[in-house]
Amino acid sequence: MTERIEKLKSLRLFLLRQLEGLADEQLNRVPASFNNNIAWNLGHLICAQQSLCYGRAGLPPVVADEYFSPYLPTTKPTRALSNPELTMLKELFISTIDQLATDVAAGLFGQYTSSAMLQQLYGVKVDNLADALSFLLYHEGLHAGYVLSLKHVV
Repeated sequence: MTERIEKLKSLRLFLLRQLEGLADEQLNRVPASFNNNIAWNLGHLICAQQSLCYGRAGLPPVVADEYFSPYLPTTKPTRALSNPELTMLKELFISTIDQLATDVAAGLFGQYTSSAMLQQLYGVKVDNLADALSFLLYHEGLHAGYVLSLKHVV
């Protein structure tokens, strides 16, 4: 599992490097024909990781609700995030992966319930934390593609 967590962190660091130099307005912009923005995608990846790793293990998210609920599937950005909020989102983007590594090492994920939703949507069985981490690598890659597409049009 450590290798998967390291890959998640590497992908997230890569994605943050791609966003260097973008203004807050660019991170918040929802271009025509898109449903969300770069900031929402970062929050969504945090939310997905929290839901699949912590939620399915019966544990509360390690982020405040303001960085969780607005980024659930089927949500859309409702407002522009301020500079401090964007900074926090970027910090959480990495710190949540570091916290996950710490919590895995501490053995916090003994209880885990399957995700029928993922099986219905993607045809993927997620029965344990190892499955969740494998799915998250796919999910992070998918949204990295969205973010890079958004970057080109903002």
